Amino acid sequence: MRKNSAIATRDLKRVGTLAYDGLGTFEFGIVVEVFGLPRTGFAVQWYDFTVCSLERHPVQAAGGILVQAHHGLRDLERMGTIVIPGWKYNAGPAPPKLLRALRSAHSAGARLVSICSGVFLLAETGLLDGRRVTAHWRHVDRFRAQFPKVRIEPSVLYVDEGDILTSAGSAAGLDLCLHIVRRDFGAEIANQLARRLVIPPHRDGGQAQYVEDPILPAQTGGLAPVLEWVQANLRRVVRVDDLARRAHMSERTFARQFRQQTGTTPHRWLTHQRLMAAQRRLEKSADSIDQIAEAVGMETAATLRLHFHRALGTSPTAYRRRFATHP
Repeated sequence: MRKNSAIATRDLKRVGTLAYDGLGTFEFGIVVEVFGLPRTGFAVQWYDFTVCSLERHPVQAAGGILVQAHHGLRDLERMGTIVIPGWKYNAGPAPPKLLRALRSAHSAGARLVSICSGVFLLAETGLLDGRRVTAHWRHVDRFRAQFPKVRIEPSVLYVDEGDILTSAGSAAGLDLCLHIVRRDFGAEIANQLARRLVIPPHRDGGQAQYVEDPILPAQTGGLAPVLEWVQANLRRVVRVDDLARRAHMSERTFARQFRQQTGTTPHRWLTHQRLMAAQRRLEKSADSIDQIAEAVGMETAATLRLHFHRALGTSPTAYRRRFATHP
């Protein structure tokens, strides 16, 4: 995960999003829903949210909706987090003044975020050269041809490079925005928001964009009972062959069904569940790192630290200092 050396100079909770002619209404709605609505009952100060427009006049959004923003690019440059909710990538080059504004904000420490086709706009700035990004699977070939210096991951939900974050299709933008909330406020607040939105609390960014089958109930041969059992027994040493037996499948069939129904591998899914459980315990309990590692099935503090740093770019102790809610 690469980080902008100037990132500490900006308040990342000052979020600006871009309105433009042809605005993606769904993508824009995701950004407003996550960052722009007051969140009463949350024990944190929520985001300071601003909509900034390329135009002085109301812009035409998808579906015949007009959006009137009261702020322009000068205000966008002052934001700590800038979210691009899609982009009209097939309408010719982006306005130079917009590209300058994004480069200027990033150089001053802003975090840049794109949803779906918004990655095309970020790529035009040149800031993505040499970086990992993702985009909707339908756009991958076009993106590669247009921006050969950018390393596109064609199948994942979102990519977090620290100061630049990109999501795949529109709905994956919701996963990315929740991931940002988790980075900024911790797992418990992100879970509270997910409950408000009635969506799963966290899909791993490395999960496949396209899941062949949903997670099916037991009577149709699905994996839901097995996954529920694992989540209730994270402390146990669990192997793939154990789960395959519990699902009454061969190990090979189980691995294939698991990827089809979850978009990831059993090992990666299990590690992800253990990390989420560790995050919650770090926030809400005074247990030692060793106790938490044992409780979530990581066995040792060293193993927990290793996976924590790989996935979150920080240590369990630093995470606790930032997000702990217990006395």
